[in-house]
Amino acid sequence: MNYTIRQATADDIRTVTELGLLLYSVDNTYESLSAENQSHLTNPDEVTILVFDGEIAIGMVQGSIRHDYVEGTESGAANSKVGYLEGIFVKPEYRLQGIAKALVAECEQWAKTMGCAEFASDCKLDNEESRHFHLEIGFAEVSRNIHFAKKL
Repeated sequence: MNYTIRQATADDIRTVTELGLLLYSVDNTYESLSAENQSHLTNPDEVTILVFDGEIAIGMVQGSIRHDYVEGTESGAANSKVGYLEGIFVKPEYRLQGIAKALVAECEQWAKTMGCAEFASDCKLDNEESRHFHLEIGFAEVSRNIHFAKKL
């Protein structure tokens, strides 16, 4: 693997938003995702890490530090910190080369530097591709949830 991996800065807003639209395409516009990413890129408890093939951005991972209860972790007490994998994307033509695993490892390292002893993630119940990816890179499935809502 001969790619460049680095933490995104506020100057990368366009790149992060364009990749984000590929990952979070449902119910998002460029404008809304750009505004969200501007906040994300300046929050010290959040990180975006980009991977490049030369000058071409080919993927990213977004992580955060969660201070609330995180399912399956032992760090659920007040003032605790758990690193959290919020989202990951690699362009289809670059998949199955270990890039996503390398991005997650960078995100885990960032969480360690932020004082986290645990790292967590989630995926939808029917997203078997994501579930298998998580298991392949060392996550253990800790629970399954179904959420309910209704209009009042």
